[in-house]
Amino acid sequence: MAAGLVERFRAARRDPTLAVLEGFHALKHALRFGAELLEVACADPERLAALAASLAPELVERLRALPAVTPVLFRQLSPTPPREPVIAIARRAVWDAGAALAAAGPAPIVFLDNPRNPGNMGAVVRVAAAAGAAGVLTTGEHDPWTPAALRGAAGLHYALPVVQVSGLPAGDRPLVALHPEGVPLEAGSIPARAVLAFGSERSGLSPGMLERADLRLSIPMRAGVSSLSLATAVAVALYRA
Repeated sequence: MAAGLVERFRAARRDPTLAVLEGFHALKHALRFGAELLEVACADPERLAALAASLAPELVERLRALPAVTPVLFRQLSPTPPREPVIAIARRAVWDAGAALAAAGPAPIVFLDNPRNPGNMGAVVRVAAAAGAAGVLTTGEHDPWTPAALRGAAGLHYALPVVQVSGLPAGDRPLVALHPEGVPLEAGSIPARAVLAFGSERSGLSPGMLERADLRLSIPMRAGVSSLSLATAVAVALYRA
């Protein structure tokens, strides 16, 4: 039984239709936004119940009486076991990039151009969900639904479309590139329904994306400060928008 559970969690990490939710906050947000759970393992049901009662009372009944696993087995279910004593497998939400881009309303879309760190991608999803963005699209080799990204997002991939794409699809949204040599960002700089494009942590936006941009904006910073983290830059732009 224990070996089977470990293998199911290992297989889930490789399955493009599944998501591994590590820790209480990822599980909490996933459930709030409609995730379908397939398996849950908890090493300390009493502590989980206390967390739910304190932070998500609407989920107390749903999380009551989960099957317990030993701490030794729990540590085998993840390369980096979460501090909160719960880990779960859920079906991924099925999102469509075209539908996200076509959505009505003024909310912007976040576009990540070849990001390099899954944890940073997750932090961007968390910010985008909090700010009410219409979606997060990302290119590059890194799957935005990896356990590390889900952990960084605290499970908020279920709150808005999060889609890996080969490139930015054509559409009627204005493309705004965040770039150090752009016009300083200020109130009113960002048009409604914009696609806000951010480059990778190391090399920035690709020349092709810069060429496509309708507008280039920069985030004003104190002299001597060369950059912000990816999620911080996204947060500044979204809340300005």
